[in-house]
Amino acid sequence: MAGLSQDEAFARIRLLRSPNIGPVSYGQLLRRFGTASAALAALPDLVGRGGAAYRPVPEARIEAEIAAVRRTGARYLFHDSPDYPPLLAQAEGAPPILTALGDAALARRPAVAIVGARNASAAAVRLARTFAAALAEAGYAVVSGLARGIDGAAHAGALTGAGQGGGTIGVIASGIDVTYPPEHAALQQQIATQGLLLAEQPVGTEPLARHFPSRNRIIAGIAAGTLVVEAAPKSGSLITARLAGEMGREIMAIPGSPLDSRAHGCNQLIRDGAILVQRPEDVIELLEGFGGAPRSTFRETAADYGGAGAEDAGFGAEAADVSADEPADLAALITTAPVGVDELIRQSAQTPAAVQLALLELELAGRLVRHAGGRVSLIA
Repeated sequence: MAGLSQDEAFARIRLLRSPNIGPVSYGQLLRRFGTASAALAALPDLVGRGGAAYRPVPEARIEAEIAAVRRTGARYLFHDSPDYPPLLAQAEGAPPILTALGDAALARRPAVAIVGARNASAAAVRLARTFAAALAEAGYAVVSGLARGIDGAAHAGALTGAGQGGGTIGVIASGIDVTYPPEHAALQQQIATQGLLLAEQPVGTEPLARHFPSRNRIIAGIAAGTLVVEAAPKSGSLITARLAGEMGREIMAIPGSPLDSRAHGCNQLIRDGAILVQRPEDVIELLEGFGGAPRSTFRETAADYGGAGAEDAGFGAEAADVSADEPADLAALITTAPVGVDELIRQSAQTPAAVQLALLELELAGRLVRHAGGRVSLIA
């Protein structure tokens, strides 16, 4: 981001906030046109090829957003900023722009995510605090989502050990100025002043159900490994673990009693190949040697997690050049059933650039939805 002008920074924010723009289309537009300013200028003509009218978000709305961000004391982290979390920048689904409040240097620390049940047992809450404090003392940034239960305990524990070089990063599903849940207002403020608070949603945005999968992918993407302390089989914590597995990160779980339904998710993860850990030292030993080749064997093919986060599969993902003059004709190949982009390229016998351009035009026209695992479908 070195040398990024104020005008181009403004244009990047405006581009991302404009209708039907997600991380994939944002990245493709930057690659195609070089700058966000040029992309914004080209959007009406690009979308107009399909017979649709297009207007980027009004400048006044972006001016109001930037002013609100400044009032909170926060700032923007762009995907190519030196303070942008380095592992997140490599991850499929990485948001092109984050809003940050607090010590941005924590984003460059080795990080481990700790997640788990909202209705956690007292023993699990104690474990989360103990693990988080020890990991922070060892120099790690402990990442979690500020939810009730395990998340809150992990943040609180990491704050007690933050003096040793580590700390905590809270990733929220709302705007940077919105507190959720309300009982974590003091904790969120403490993280913003003593740690780092990150948000993908624009300032003032209330947390909606579709925002939480997006938050989960950021938590998984920042960390070299994800530790699940306690979780039910169909919980958001397991979604975070699966996303981390798809990114090639370490997956760890603390085992629990088979008589407690809140332990079934962790036990299932271990059965499926996650690393069983019982002490903070186990996590440290596992992550100290992490070089991009995880020792956990847990992997899962891409699943449709539904809602936000799934449809925007990654800034930097599907990085084919989209500078082709003519888009591919995909009318006979793409339906409301999700299909992989690679499969579309194979069946259409067109170049990746032509297919990507066709998908970009459909997305900008509001006719395409993107799913996890590089899959797309038409909107029903």
